[in-house]
Amino acid sequence: MTSQTIAKSETLIESSQKFNPVRLVDQIFYWLTVATALGVGFILLWIAWSLLSIAFPAIVKFNIGFLFSTSWNPVNDAFGALPQIAGTIISAIIALLFAVPLGVGVAVFLSENFLPTKVQTPLGLLVELLAAVPSVVYGMWGIFVFVPFILPFLQGIHRVFGWIPLFSTPPSTRQMFTTAMVLAIMILPTIIAISRDSLLSVAPELRQGAYGLGATRWETLTRVLVPSALSGIIGSVMLALGRALGETMAAAMLIGNANRINISLFAPASTISAMIANQFGEASGLQKSALFYQALILMVMTLIVNMLAEVIVNRFQQVE
Repeated sequence: MTSQTIAKSETLIESSQKFNPVRLVDQIFYWLTVATALGVGFILLWIAWSLLSIAFPAIVKFNIGFLFSTSWNPVNDAFGALPQIAGTIISAIIALLFAVPLGVGVAVFLSENFLPTKVQTPLGLLVELLAAVPSVVYGMWGIFVFVPFILPFLQGIHRVFGWIPLFSTPPSTRQMFTTAMVLAIMILPTIIAISRDSLLSVAPELRQGAYGLGATRWETLTRVLVPSALSGIIGSVMLALGRALGETMAAAMLIGNANRINISLFAPASTISAMIANQFGEASGLQKSALFYQALILMVMTLIVNMLAEVIVNRFQQVE
């Protein structure tokens, strides 16, 4: 290599180091991403600190006993969150029991060629549009349409199976079970949309290979497609659980807001979000602090759900 060639190469290197638009764009994108991530973390810590600072008087007075007390008496400044915690968890679990099998089944139905494309595509769009319906609309629909429709069936269940503690209470128009059913309808679009996208993202070679080995359609679905998309399906279920735990308006309108624990699913109950929505407008002093204590508990519950979802999804991805 001659000295002239070396000089030219050094000149090119120096000029590229002086200004490289592609590298500059990459650096800008990197630092914007870092700033966004730090900003989200800062906002989360800010929200947690705000809740903690306002809830601090109730935390100091009631300590951990707040989680296990069933009293809620603003006159005597006696507060506890156990009925609301139990109502939040039970309603969310019942909603998942109904929504998960139906949601995954609909996702499988919409991801396979069971229907013509001109019918399947609009159905998928309609399912996704359900997620955009405001919760207050679901609450009104539940009060005026769903509850009158399902109440005779619940009364029949009570007459036949009333000896079982879960159905021992005569069903009322405001109760745990109907609230959980409406919550199941609300979280269905989340489960269906994400599960369908996960199933559609499975490599076509897996499906073709299963058919080539002589597998039936049912065997291909249950042994190849669903296991391959299981991480996405589990992620959709955990996201739906997070929404069910934090639902406010529909729960406040349907659950009855009874500050007690009843083993019967047909009895009125309460949730954390419903309690906050109903009492926050007129709350003050220690009662306001207790409501913020409940909000802090709900935030911790949703964070735990999200962390569990991340762990479960990562574990299934490693298995895959």
